[in-house]
Amino acid sequence: MHENVFSIHNLLFGVYPYVCLTVFIIGSWLRFDREQYGWKSDSSQLLSKGYMRLASNFFHFGVLAIFGGHFVGLLTPHWVFQMVMDDMSHQYVAITAGTIFGLSALFGGTILFFRRFFNPRISLTSRSADKFTIFWVMFTLILGLLTIPVSMGHAGHGDPRVVTAMAEWIQSIVYLYPNPQYLEGVDTIFKLHVLAGMTVFLIFPFTRLVHIWSMPFGYLARAYQIVRTKRLKYQETDRYDQHKPIDM
Repeated sequence: MHENVFSIHNLLFGVYPYVCLTVFIIGSWLRFDREQYGWKSDSSQLLSKGYMRLASNFFHFGVLAIFGGHFVGLLTPHWVFQMVMDDMSHQYVAITAGTIFGLSALFGGTILFFRRFFNPRISLTSRSADKFTIFWVMFTLILGLLTIPVSMGHAGHGDPRVVTAMAEWIQSIVYLYPNPQYLEGVDTIFKLHVLAGMTVFLIFPFTRLVHIWSMPFGYLARAYQIVRTKRLKYQETDRYDQHKPIDM
């Protein structure tokens, strides 16, 4: 670790993560407790449906897969991974999955970004927080994609140290023994991606991102619902003839 405990490196990768996590947890709780009517995704599909479903599906599919990959890949203890694959295989899996799901999120997110900023109806009804959120999420995503060529370079030289260092660092944060020293030799692009990702947690309680807490997992186990249409099946008869007396 740096000799100066209050060095920029230690503050960014030893203190800032806890600031972000504290704001994320307490802020989300206070938002849920005090602003129930603001706990929503604020869908803008009614204002403009063009490419909305396509973009939203690609974006959410990619982002959720990326989050799941980061969660499993970085928080799983090293000895557990060693039972399944070696460090180089782990790095190649991360590169492959990150490329596929990252490009999916980039495709959908780009459409949503331009829709939010340049569609007149959407832009006029968007809050500043809405625009900043999609900007920052896309910024974080692009930084993540930019780490892939660097990871491929390390993998080409048989060097898996970056992926193991990232995992060791995030586990030191989660398990409350912060050790920023793990990131001292990591490429700058990885550090920027980490800082941008932590900032997503910092802004989370103040944006529409809170709707993530309300993911409808219950739908997977709920009973089927029977939905009947209210459409009338018109017969091929003149409606003016329906009330005429029937000839006997």
